[in-house]
Amino acid sequence: MTGSLERIGAMVLRYWYLLRSSWVRLVELVYWPAVQMLMWGFLQGYINQNSTFFVKAGGAFIGAVMLWDILFRGQLGFSMSFLEEMWSRNLANLMMSPLRPAEFIIALMIMSLIRLAIGMIPVSFLAIGFFDFNLYAMGLALAAFFMMLMLTSWSVGILVSGLVVRNGLSAELFAWSIMFLLLPLACVYYPVSALPTWLQPVAWALPPTYVFEGMRELLVNKVFRGDLMLWAFGLNALYFVAASAAFIGLLNSARREGALLQTGE
Repeated sequence: MTGSLERIGAMVLRYWYLLRSSWVRLVELVYWPAVQMLMWGFLQGYINQNSTFFVKAGGAFIGAVMLWDILFRGQLGFSMSFLEEMWSRNLANLMMSPLRPAEFIIALMIMSLIRLAIGMIPVSFLAIGFFDFNLYAMGLALAAFFMMLMLTSWSVGILVSGLVVRNGLSAELFAWSIMFLLLPLACVYYPVSALPTWLQPVAWALPPTYVFEGMRELLVNKVFRGDLMLWAFGLNALYFVAASAAFIGLLNSARREGALLQTGE
């Protein structure tokens, strides 16, 4: 019995050392409960104050879910294709080939579109069949929403890829979780006015916020807000350039430090 307890204690101690040695793992323990609490707390507060909105909102919730999935799956599709190179330990080979970083990024962007199309097109038809919600009825507005969300997803995907290049697979967690940090702040299921006043400028600094506000205006008030799309495009352009610069900087740093050959944690 004593030996069994010692072995159990040794394994617990091993996992505790692993947890303690990685700030990423520690943050994860707080990250998910905090995101869930904030998002549903803001939504509950808005429902309590504006119950009449949900009577006329129609498909706003389904639309929000589907547009959110475009944002999340777009980033995940980008990051997954990149992580395939890390898992197969092929990244160093690619970086020693004539392949340029810009060409690599464009290829990842194309793959994210392909992955997204495979996942979202069947789901969009299921929404029509089960809930009589036609995403394509948004017309040209859907094209604008889609483009803005994809630009954001690519910016996040590029930044995450740079972090993984520089820090190894210990930073892989960001590929799965960083987008959910935007979930309560991008006002996917409720308007910006539902947030505390001090937090609203943060929400307006995120391009997806303009998309979800525009979606609600279109579905509830039948108005397409072109001004919101212009703001989203301007922010997306800024963040895309910044993320690309960060990726190049992190890649160069990884080359100097020899991190490209160390793809583990």
